Amino acid sequence: MKFDEEPKYYGKTLFSDLQEAWENLRAAVAEGQPFPESQRLLLHIDEAMSWESVRNLSRMRKALLLIQNIASTNKIPEELIEEIDYIRSILSEIPEQR
Repeated sequence: MKFDEEPKYYGKTLFSDLQEAWENLRAAVAEGQPFPESQRLLLHIDEAMSWESVRNLSRMRKALLLIQNIASTNKIPEELIEEIDYIRSILSEIPEQR
């Protein structure tokens, strides 16, 4: 029985970078020391990573804005701020849907 091979032309895209960045942020929040608003951040991170948000990036952008607002009004680890900024930079490279 012959198995299909994965095509060799698959390259890394902005979307795979974006998925990885969200996963890194979620892991950093979940594995980090409990801090005020960590559960609230996880809720909104999960919303941003949901199928509905992946299919509608404007929804993901709104979730990220909410996450940034929570982060800016609370004391959260600097590592998380950097992860959030990285997600924002990737999203800024993806054109808005019209």
